[in-house]
Amino acid sequence: MASKLVVSTFVSLDGVMQAPGGPGEDESNGFEHGGWLPPHVDEGFNRIMGPQFERADGMLLGRRSYDILASHWPNVSDEDGGAKINSMAKYVATRSPMKAEWRNTEVLVGEAAQTVADVKRRTDGEILVQGSSDLIRTLQLAELVDEYRLLVFPVVLGKGKRLFAEGTTPAGLKLTSTTTTDAGVVYVTYEWAGKPSYGSVV
Repeated sequence: MASKLVVSTFVSLDGVMQAPGGPGEDESNGFEHGGWLPPHVDEGFNRIMGPQFERADGMLLGRRSYDILASHWPNVSDEDGGAKINSMAKYVATRSPMKAEWRNTEVLVGEAAQTVADVKRRTDGEILVQGSSDLIRTLQLAELVDEYRLLVFPVVLGKGKRLFAEGTTPAGLKLTSTTTTDAGVVYVTYEWAGKPSYGSVV
């Protein structure tokens, strides 16, 4: 028994993942570019995102991302896509105790490197990490990420929280698929392949 931990996220061409959904979503550190995703949403984007949640058995979130999603999804009807997300298992990684109102949510209090590793050991299937840049950094350092599913958008932001920030644990990745939408979004998937390999072109 062991779950597969998948980071599925939106990034700009320069690797920024902060506040894709709209202005005011996350203005920390003076970020002024919230809402860079919607202009690039088309049918191709929707065809990619639909199966992401259909395949998932659970969703892992940091505290901020949980608050954002929990304020929206419980009010979405089953017909509009709420059935799957509201019924699936959800895990919130936090250092401070909290009460989770969203249905089927388990609060993981403590150090995420330990609590998430425990969830992976005691569950089966696929756990999807959404948003949660600070949490992802912890998971990377602990080498808990099994796969990345990245939607790379044709925009350069120059600042903001990055998926692979300075100090990220080095890792080798294996490209497993790639596709492009008409709006210019590139969807790539990578499996974790251990430590990087090195060589020389000289």
